[in-house]
Amino acid sequence: MKITVEFPDSEVKEICRVTGEKKKGPAIRKLVGEALMLKRREALAQKFIRGEWGVELKGFEEARAAEGQKEAAGAKSWRG
Repeated sequence: MKITVEFPDSEVKEICRVTGEKKKGPAIRKLVGEALMLKRREALAQKFIRGEWGVELKGFEEARAAEGQKEAAGAKSWRG
């Protein structure tokens, strides 16, 4: 799809600088694509934050506790 948009010259120059593209069309396409990707990531992150999605890490708590015990034992033996 082709669309026409108007930007001030200063913004077009900044868009080209930020995206690293030399031509206006590819620079704007790249910027819009990156903005969409960020919005999608934000939406996914919000699902985790709100608790709609989650991850169960079986054994994580036990492994973390065991690691803490090993560190404590190592520190104790080091001190003598």
